[in-house]
Amino acid sequence: MSRSNTIVRKLQALLLSVAVSAGATAWAGEIEEAIAARLSESLPALGQVVVEPTPAPGLYKVVSEQNELIYTTEDGQFLISGELLQLTDDGLVSLSENARAEIRVAAMNKLGQEGLIRFPAEGEQKAQINVFTDIDCGYCRKLHTEVPQLNAMGITVNYYAFPRSGPNTASFAKYESVWCADDQRAAMNAAKRGERVAAASCENPVLAQYQLGRQLGVTGTPAIVLEDGNMIRGYVPAEQLAKGLGVR
Repeated sequence: MSRSNTIVRKLQALLLSVAVSAGATAWAGEIEEAIAARLSESLPALGQVVVEPTPAPGLYKVVSEQNELIYTTEDGQFLISGELLQLTDDGLVSLSENARAEIRVAAMNKLGQEGLIRFPAEGEQKAQINVFTDIDCGYCRKLHTEVPQLNAMGITVNYYAFPRSGPNTASFAKYESVWCADDQRAAMNAAKRGERVAAASCENPVLAQYQLGRQLGVTGTPAIVLEDGNMIRGYVPAEQLAKGLGVR
């Protein structure tokens, strides 16, 4: 076989490979669209869904409009609600928790930080944490006493409202009063010490933040969401938290 024929055959093989790859991508996109259409028709409560393939052959990840995570087979006929684990050289990895972390980051970015009560880092910010908090929660108050220590280590603390008792309760109204105060940080400090905060009302994001917490799986407080979306459930001492963030 001549050298020119060899080159032609290699080019043909390369073009065929590219065409097959493009066709596979298009077919995958059609599968995801078909799954989304079937779920929207059969389970309208899911709302608009996002469908993506998982590393498991034939299994797809589905995120509902309310940030719920489920899995489905390629035909959209079988649904799985639970943890998807992958066995790797480093041990078991929760693909579900990784997916939830991505969901948290996207949802919190969508809400934005305008309505947060922030305790900024002193000097250069080395990290920030997002804390779903209840003013009347004992461990939330314990964590708050260490906020100055966290700030001194270069960690900004962003507070999201999560009054565990829910809307139309005294604790919920207390958080609204803190948010509507002229000096939010001073009011938060006082409330966390158990002091009375003057009742105040205004247009506020407390309900939106509370609903976001519920969507993201917050069940207790404090719930600390890191910048990568991973969640720490419960109180962690400042020094230990800083080490986990790579600040110490």
